[in-house]
Amino acid sequence: MTAPLHEPTAEAAPSAAEEAAVVSSGAKAVQGRSLGRIAWERLKRDKLALAGSVVVLFLVAVALFAPVITSLVGQDPESHHEDLIDPLFGTPTGSWGGISSEHLLGVEPVNGRDIFARIVYGARISLLVGFLSALVAVVIGTVLGILAGFFGGWVDAAISRVMDGLLAFPQLLFIIALVSVMPNEMLGLTGTGVRLFVMILVIGFFGWPYIGRVVRGQTLSLREREYVEAARSLGAGRFYILFRELLPNLVAPIIVYTTMMIPTNILTEAALSFLGVGVKPPTASWGQMLSSAIDYYDSDPMYMVIPGVAIFITVLAFNLFGDGVRDALDPKGSR
Repeated sequence: MTAPLHEPTAEAAPSAAEEAAVVSSGAKAVQGRSLGRIAWERLKRDKLALAGSVVVLFLVAVALFAPVITSLVGQDPESHHEDLIDPLFGTPTGSWGGISSEHLLGVEPVNGRDIFARIVYGARISLLVGFLSALVAVVIGTVLGILAGFFGGWVDAAISRVMDGLLAFPQLLFIIALVSVMPNEMLGLTGTGVRLFVMILVIGFFGWPYIGRVVRGQTLSLREREYVEAARSLGAGRFYILFRELLPNLVAPIIVYTTMMIPTNILTEAALSFLGVGVKPPTASWGQMLSSAIDYYDSDPMYMVIPGVAIFITVLAFNLFGDGVRDALDPKGSR
């Protein structure tokens, strides 16, 4: 009697180990990934963004540990070294602006203050103004933008007109006029503290319309989505929908715009200090150093080059990092 034509042979039957391998390989192939993990994997492939993030983290560490760094090199941002200054021309006696093993970036003309120490402390001022003014703008812009986009009607019209007015207002001139008439003491702050407080508030206040427009536009799109309609049909209140349904979906554009806003604020602070309405000496500021270097650009060019390079590297690093974050959080983007 012959065997059936369709009887499976021993060689064709898969073993239990093979079946387990197939199941495990299939499980890995369909393994889900969170949005955060997808964004991180996209960001890791962007080498320029990673380089920018490393520089940003380095600058933040320098600003936080400025006293430790300057003490390690044995310098102070306010100590004068007149013995290193030519009494006739008022410029450093050494080459390249007085760069030496003791003064890594040279010394300032006239007073001989250590440039390295002042660059390190100047990072504190620039990053403090950049981050805090961006925080003020993000808070105001997010709240008003989401209210305008969600409620619409007269609320949207009123907030949008305020945005238009602030965007047309000469921000720099207003800050110059306001800081110039501010008292030396206010709210328990004195001198430089008052100027920093005013700059942070004013820069943040004039910056919120930009992020407010972005949030408003995104809210107008999101409020018509199915999950919002589902929440309404289940009896969810307006503020529940705002903060539990809409706001989490606005995190990505808010983060992206914040990273792009910080370098702009840093440049604004440098411009104000350059014009003489920012922080006052002896507090170190990169813009203030550039302003002082104008009189010595031909005899001591390093005094102008060093703070200029510091501003350039800082702004470039934030922009590269911001571009990378934008591409990583944008699901429609491609690299």
